[in-house]
Amino acid sequence: MATNKQAPAKGPGAEPIQDLRDWLDRVDAMGELIRIKEPLDCTEDMSAIGYLVAKQNPSPAILCEKTKGHEKSPLGAMHLWNILGPSLKRIALTLEEPPETPTVELIRRVKDKLKQRIPPREVPANQARVYENTKTGDEIDLEQLPIPKHWPLDGGRYAGTADCVITRDPDSGYLNVGTYRMMLQGKNQVGLYLSPGKDARLHITRAWQKGEPIEVAAAWGIDPLFMVIGSQTFAKNVSEYEYAGGVKGQPIPVVRGKTTDLLLPANAEFVIEGIIRPNSVKSEGPFGEFPGYYGRPEAGCPLVDVTAVHYRSKPIFTNALMADYPSNEQSGFFSIIRSARIWDDFDKLGIPGIQGVYCHPAAAGGFGMTVISLEQRYAGHAAQALALAAQVPGGAYYTKWIIAVDEDVDPTDINQVIWAMSSRCNPIEDIDLLRNTWSTWLDPTQNPPEERPYGSKALINACKEHRYLPVFSKRTALRKEVYDRVTSMWKKLGLPGETPGVRAFEQESKVVYHEVGGFEPGKQPGEETTPPNKGKKS
Repeated sequence: MATNKQAPAKGPGAEPIQDLRDWLDRVDAMGELIRIKEPLDCTEDMSAIGYLVAKQNPSPAILCEKTKGHEKSPLGAMHLWNILGPSLKRIALTLEEPPETPTVELIRRVKDKLKQRIPPREVPANQARVYENTKTGDEIDLEQLPIPKHWPLDGGRYAGTADCVITRDPDSGYLNVGTYRMMLQGKNQVGLYLSPGKDARLHITRAWQKGEPIEVAAAWGIDPLFMVIGSQTFAKNVSEYEYAGGVKGQPIPVVRGKTTDLLLPANAEFVIEGIIRPNSVKSEGPFGEFPGYYGRPEAGCPLVDVTAVHYRSKPIFTNALMADYPSNEQSGFFSIIRSARIWDDFDKLGIPGIQGVYCHPAAAGGFGMTVISLEQRYAGHAAQALALAAQVPGGAYYTKWIIAVDEDVDPTDINQVIWAMSSRCNPIEDIDLLRNTWSTWLDPTQNPPEERPYGSKALINACKEHRYLPVFSKRTALRKEVYDRVTSMWKKLGLPGETPGVRAFEQESKVVYHEVGGFEPGKQPGEETTPPNKGKKS
């Protein structure tokens, strides 16, 4: 394992990460990188190691330096697995924040960073690290690359599953940077799977409607920030390059393609350029996907004819394993970036009182559940937050469970969330359903598969009843001065670890009963009254 060197400082004033190799150096310095020098088979063995290591704590990134059968290849390619995994430290580092940043605070900071968009900076070809080596035409042979097979029943080998795919909107001209799976289909062809409603799919469909081809590029070895940003849904007229620049705090260096007019990440490890001709499709899949199940085989996915390959010497391929939690590569970072994205949507809509948003990583790679913590300020506030979280751009895709809790509940603590659901939610009144919502062909609960990609969502109000907030049963809570006193003695008393954080403290307020069957001024004990307007909470 790497030596435990001092990690470079992150945060305001620190130098942003420049590329994947810079990122690896910092992860190594944190003690969260293992380098495997023994040649490994990229058919299931590497992915199996990634799957198992992700279930450990700590859960380091794994750099496989040699691939069995390719030891003498002049390419000298390496593979990175469990890139971010369940490590909040590596996720924070990737998002240009100190590794020890607490979860809700990290989400809050990233949410604010998403408001600071910085356009990319085009650099000349001689300054682009990815142009160290280039192959075009008959020189291209993707079948000679050590492209992994992740799961036993996968339909083929999948390249750069931690990737960024670049397409241009045929109408507006804006560049989209997304993350989509790509299956090897031949020496110079790869398939491109796209879920309904995703930007690249909309671009391809629009180009085909015009009878035109569309250019495409993909980076198969990247700074993990591209994977994080590219996985999210943003406005259709703003490039993800700008959001990545906002998070990094400086423009992303890009370079003009050699066989396309697309802008490529200049410091990527490995990039392909290509073209998708009108109505050019080929059967693709299945592939082990984010819900932890195989996606169904597609009758036909867009087929990319690769026109150029660019790579740095000894390139590093970035691989994102899709699996059950915590071995799903997207789970950990989705819980941060998707939460920040939804919270940012709330800010844009002017919804007050939001104290935190969290997409739980165990819920189908961070897609399946969203929890909103809010301070209720008006009638219907919780119901409004639930409905919006279900349909805002950052949260509409796939999510099945949207839960609202009060500000005294930590949305990142599933035990507190379940407690709130059990003590503040009356199922017959507090659960609503949305039907025919935006989902995916990959949802295993929709059968027969032809019923996909339409889904449904449950909105669960686990907040205290707004109309009875002044008299809602008072929760048991520590006094702040007692908590501080115990904390100061913690180590001295020989108690384990650090003092757990507490979100709610006793406010020392008197319990007032008013028209709820308790005692009222002017009434004797036992004289009960009936609450007005008994019914569903607002």
